[in-house]
Amino acid sequence: MSEEVAAPEKGPNPWAQAIAALVVVGALGGALFVLQKNDAKAADEPAACSASEADKKADAVAKAAHRVSGTQLCGALNRADLPVLLGTPGEHAQTAYGSDGSVGSGGRQIPTPEATVRLDTYTVQLTRSYDRMPIGGMADLLSEAQPQTIAGHPAVLYSTQTIAIRFNLGGGKSESGPGGIARALVIAPDPKDRGGSYELTVWRQDRMRPDDAALLRIAQKVLPTIPGWTTGA
Repeated sequence: MSEEVAAPEKGPNPWAQAIAALVVVGALGGALFVLQKNDAKAADEPAACSASEADKKADAVAKAAHRVSGTQLCGALNRADLPVLLGTPGEHAQTAYGSDGSVGSGGRQIPTPEATVRLDTYTVQLTRSYDRMPIGGMADLLSEAQPQTIAGHPAVLYSTQTIAIRFNLGGGKSESGPGGIARALVIAPDPKDRGGSYELTVWRQDRMRPDDAALLRIAQKVLPTIPGWTTGA
């Protein structure tokens, strides 16, 4: 079985390093989680975001801290019209899940809840980072970066290389190598860009370049449905 995950190239700047850490850690964890799913069940009907007891506890912790949880992100991302937004209306979600993790930085743990939805053609991942870094100035540091505005929030659209991770289910071993190109959109959660970010990433199983228009359509539809999102003027 092979699962491709999106991971930006690491650079000397703090923004690129932070984004790389968030996406690599989250995506690798998601790939391992996918292995535990029964794909046969997903063949006939769309996958739903399930909440385990651990997820429910994480939801309670996130709610108490006034943060969004992985389960909430999954609920926002796993829309019935997601295949249409991606331009693949005949497909449906094969796997859909959220997770709650954190990344160590500067002696503290930064919460990084995320959600991943995998279809036949595309995989879509949504991550929230509660760091203190604004995204202003990021366009000068990322590959093919283009400034954007999503529902009144500043954003940056850029390219990143995926990592192809292949798991040998029989031998219990895994190997990794270069994958295709992913397109990612980093969005400020605050219209005034006062720190933190959402990151929406799409990549294709066939390693072809994703459609930017599809990524932007998803962002415009999904982000305003996330709890706590405020549309800018």
